[in-house]
Amino acid sequence: MSSFTAQDVKALRQVTGAGMMDCKRALVDNGGDMEAATQWLREKGMAKAAARADRASDQGAVALAGDGNAAAIVELRCETDFSAKADDFIALVSELARLVLDGGEEAVGTRQEAIENLGLAKKENVRLGKVVRIQAAEGNILDSYLHMQDGRGTSAVVVEARGVSQDLAHEVALHIAFAKPTVLHRDEVDADEVERERVALTEMTKAEGKPEQAWDKIVTGRLRAWYAERVLLEQGMFGEKETVESRLGGGTVVRFELVTIGG
Repeated sequence: MSSFTAQDVKALRQVTGAGMMDCKRALVDNGGDMEAATQWLREKGMAKAAARADRASDQGAVALAGDGNAAAIVELRCETDFSAKADDFIALVSELARLVLDGGEEAVGTRQEAIENLGLAKKENVRLGKVVRIQAAEGNILDSYLHMQDGRGTSAVVVEARGVSQDLAHEVALHIAFAKPTVLHRDEVDADEVERERVALTEMTKAEGKPEQAWDKIVTGRLRAWYAERVLLEQGMFGEKETVESRLGGGTVVRFELVTIGG
């Protein structure tokens, strides 16, 4: 009878990168001998994930699931778009999004072995990217948008809003996918980053030979444009002059989430 512990299974998994059940089977079939089990996994082509763990995984797919007052986004990353477009890859990330919608962000942990096994099958570094779940507060609405490319989701947006129509909330979701803001309000931008940009813009303005009395006004204008690249409410709606904040009228975007492949 094989003699090994759960810690032995964990140790074999860390060494080989193979799935938990595969490690357990390897130890069973090899009488609990760690070296023999490692070799068994190598021969079966299952002990390759660890060697791939440090390889870049900037491809993948994004899935979105929602039920009206809640929404979930899951990003599953891999090394090639070929793998990301495959039916089994898309099916798994879609399953993960539904799991998060129903059970919360931690629910993805129940399918960790499936993720690892997919990586072994693809011979790539397959891993979870961003995992998000939003539950709308009472009286608020949710809208979402999933951008598809070659059969897979490449970016997903969820917006929670108050005091706006569903159509307007969807417009904002589409805009976010187009403009890719990073924050909702200006005060969410890191203060040190702002100061570095202000110094850089001041030096650039000086180098251009602008009159000293105009520096403050020029830098303020350029900093406003810099904010507009990052701050949702200050962006021109779909690149036009009207800002998102103006388009909302008296309504409010409470929060948003944007997940893009490799982002």
